Amino acid sequence: MYDIARCCIVMQPSTEGGCMTYGGRPLPKGARVITASIVGATGYTGAVLTDILAEHPGVRLHALTSKSYAGRAVAEVFPHLRVEGGYTEYSDDKVAGSDVVFICYPHAESHPVVAALLGRGCRVVDLSADFRLKAPAAYLQWYGFEHPRPDLVAEAVYGLPEVYREQIRTARLVANPGCYPTSMLLGLLPAAGELDGGPVIVDSKSGVSGAGRTPSAKTHFCAVAGDFRAYSEVGHRHTSEMLQELSSAAGMPVPVSFTPHLLPVERGILGTMYFKPKGGLLGTDAWLDKYRSFYAGEPFVEVCAHVPALSEVDGTNYCRMTVREDAATGLVKVFSVIDNLVKGASGQAVQNMNIMFGLPEDAGLGRSV
Repeated sequence: MYDIARCCIVMQPSTEGGCMTYGGRPLPKGARVITASIVGATGYTGAVLTDILAEHPGVRLHALTSKSYAGRAVAEVFPHLRVEGGYTEYSDDKVAGSDVVFICYPHAESHPVVAALLGRGCRVVDLSADFRLKAPAAYLQWYGFEHPRPDLVAEAVYGLPEVYREQIRTARLVANPGCYPTSMLLGLLPAAGELDGGPVIVDSKSGVSGAGRTPSAKTHFCAVAGDFRAYSEVGHRHTSEMLQELSSAAGMPVPVSFTPHLLPVERGILGTMYFKPKGGLLGTDAWLDKYRSFYAGEPFVEVCAHVPALSEVDGTNYCRMTVREDAATGLVKVFSVIDNLVKGASGQAVQNMNIMFGLPEDAGLGRSV
């Protein structure tokens, strides 16, 4: 049933064995349906979020806002989405009835909306960079603006579930990590205590969707088809998250040299990380055992024997990785793959929401999008 006045989908529950079900596996007994809104719903991350949440077993979509497509039907803008209703202009009042709000604005545009919605009692998952960094001064250095809400910067929880799961459970504000840092951090955190203090090299290749939906001279089809290039080769903004989180895990400052590349594919990130272990080489099998032990029980991280390809995680919330030791150079190489729009953005945001509201962590994330 669709309530057009509120731009929402109402998913009618059934009962099985005393538990609510929504065409999927049962939710925890006594679980309630969460109302969710998406602010900035017509970018790539917003569209993937809409797709996931519309099929989520415990979510009712409340409002989908868009600056560019207000008044237009979802199916008109994204014909592949089986979602009734349309987009609306943003206002605090239209969104404030939600239990959780996902913010998909560019950096420096998100923080006033986040502050307003927190003041209205909503919990927020922010997919921009506005609350990822813990030092307020870092926003001027890396993003070119002085952060007006250092109090919320201090409160925000960095939304990498594999590290901050317990803090996410009770958070009002979760800062969803960037796509490149997600791939890099998941690949290096098991080895954080083994780093020798020298530079870590991060070489990442991303599909074009990572640049966003607004086309540019460097990202339209004719520019990328059959080509391959590096960009932002020194000082990419995501380096700030890598430095912050890897140094925190290692217990010491860790220099990071990060170079992103643009692949002529739609989506996905393949990251190759190089580091020198302080205790010397262990052998590839020993590193694989260490990584498997670190991620034992994690629902969305898989350590495999082979070097994974982008196609293995396309449309999923999984990160796949492997490790190789290079005896000739004394280096360890880590290879990780994610879908930049799912584990690198919208899927991880839903994973965070599930944790925040006590739902099964994989709820709504069992299919390709």
